[in-house]
Amino acid sequence: MNGLNAWHEVVKSKSSDQLQQLVADDAVFHSPLVHTPQAGKSLTVAYLTAAMHVLANDSFHYVREVSEGPHSILEFALELEGIAVNGVDMITWNDEGKIIDFKVMIRPYKAIETVRTRMAAMLEALK
Repeated sequence: MNGLNAWHEVVKSKSSDQLQQLVADDAVFHSPLVHTPQAGKSLTVAYLTAAMHVLANDSFHYVREVSEGPHSILEFALELEGIAVNGVDMITWNDEGKIIDFKVMIRPYKAIETVRTRMAAMLEALK
């Protein structure tokens, strides 16, 4: 199974074990809510786990995806507290098909504020 297929399985199952296996030790996560990159597997997994709990509701779906070489760009959409959220996951894979870089962008601003509040609570709960 390639990295992108494995990522879709993780999103579908919300499996923390599968996520742990998919993220490389030297992964870096770029949050739309934090100005500094979050380096390392544990922080990357923590942010992705929190995001899955906050964003991956019944309305979450990928609108389109583009992959070339080790790079995948996935546009997503969902509704959160009555707000239409639109975003992009930009993933870079290593030669083993593991995530080494994950960047998220979200719009509109109202969605960012809602996601920020929920993500902060979820990250605190996961500690």
